[in-house]
Amino acid sequence: MQARLNIFQRSMLQWNDLHCYNAVHVVQIPEALEAERLRTTITATLEGNGLTGLTLNRRLGTYQFHGGPSSAEIKITPGDAASSPCFAKEIEHQLNTPFTLEESFTPFRFFVVPEGGSFSLGLVYFHPMADAECIVLLLKGMVDTYRGQGRAGLASPIDCHPPRRDQLLSLPPSVLARRLLTLPSHIRAMRSACRPRYRDAGDATNKCAFFSLNPETLSGMLQAAKSLNVTFNDLLLALLMQAVSLLTPDRTQARRRRGITLGCIVNIRKDLGMTGGRIFGLFLGSFVVYHDVPAGIKLADLVRDIGCQTLGIKRSRLYLGAPLELAFGHLMTSLFSEQRRRKLYQKHYPLWGGLTNMNLNALWPQMDDARPVDYFRAVSTGPVTPLVVSLTTVGRLANIGLTYRSTVFDALEIERIKGCFMEALRSLDTCR
Repeated sequence: MQARLNIFQRSMLQWNDLHCYNAVHVVQIPEALEAERLRTTITATLEGNGLTGLTLNRRLGTYQFHGGPSSAEIKITPGDAASSPCFAKEIEHQLNTPFTLEESFTPFRFFVVPEGGSFSLGLVYFHPMADAECIVLLLKGMVDTYRGQGRAGLASPIDCHPPRRDQLLSLPPSVLARRLLTLPSHIRAMRSACRPRYRDAGDATNKCAFFSLNPETLSGMLQAAKSLNVTFNDLLLALLMQAVSLLTPDRTQARRRRGITLGCIVNIRKDLGMTGGRIFGLFLGSFVVYHDVPAGIKLADLVRDIGCQTLGIKRSRLYLGAPLELAFGHLMTSLFSEQRRRKLYQKHYPLWGGLTNMNLNALWPQMDDARPVDYFRAVSTGPVTPLVVSLTTVGRLANIGLTYRSTVFDALEIERIKGCFMEALRSLDTCR
């Protein structure tokens, strides 16, 4: 049974030609490592759910999981790699190592880091084939099986070949009409946005940094967002925008390109009526926010401005119109040489960063009386944006992965971005 690639998948495949497009999920398991039992669990889960033997036909725009034996690599690293710098290096290596798109392949790799009486299991996946929600549920099945709380595979078969749900003509007419009406303002925002400076457009290297928001900080941020009548996601976008503004002080003196644009990924499974997690695939929407971020603006005012933008986007469900932009970008990219393709988004779609925000508690509840798992993510930057912030709420804390292109940001600048998140509460307390 074949399935058709949706426009997000086709675009990601095109991006992968220029820039290795993977994602990594890591779960920290409070159990001792038994390597052979883990290998058996991973293999049985993939094979039992038919997630092996993937073939892609890009000419016809189709794909198929044929099943059969798993060819997924399972790498066990030395225990001393559990230190933070070494772990980040391993994730960087996985993000920068492409999958070989052979006639038939398994779009997953795994790495394991023993840490005394526990271990971390990393799942690396070929991002064009899956979104975060189905990967979480796949990992949950593996962990439950390993810990004796389930059996290999999932309770009911996964649908590996779901129908396309992103055709423009299948969108609600009101959504498509509103998205078309917003295109002029969207184009103006892009033409007014400051462009990130790429020292070498051909350098696609991903680097990573990780940090966490402790329960007190996370709770304070959630309360601050509530008091400002915005969402936690709005607050995160504002913090990222403030961080970028601090790195671009000369921007406010420019004649034309003074603004900052950020992207945000949206899980649209609920919008499409998909529940239960039985469908394996990529079902995402996206939107962009823009702000001039003038010198001296208070963070609370910036948060409210961002909240006004996102409120309109959510009310009109404009994120469902992302295929319209992606289809245009896919067409334009296919017409250019590789050298021009590498600069297309940098020049005409100048995003500084992107946000992907996931609440693991909704998909994998952590019971207070159990030994909980920990979880964090990292996503390739791709050719569209030089920075991706992957935030995962786990229990009462939040883990943040920053993936960045080293040709745009250096380690010191990334530390300043981390500082903006860590100092959020103090900033909000002083400017409300």
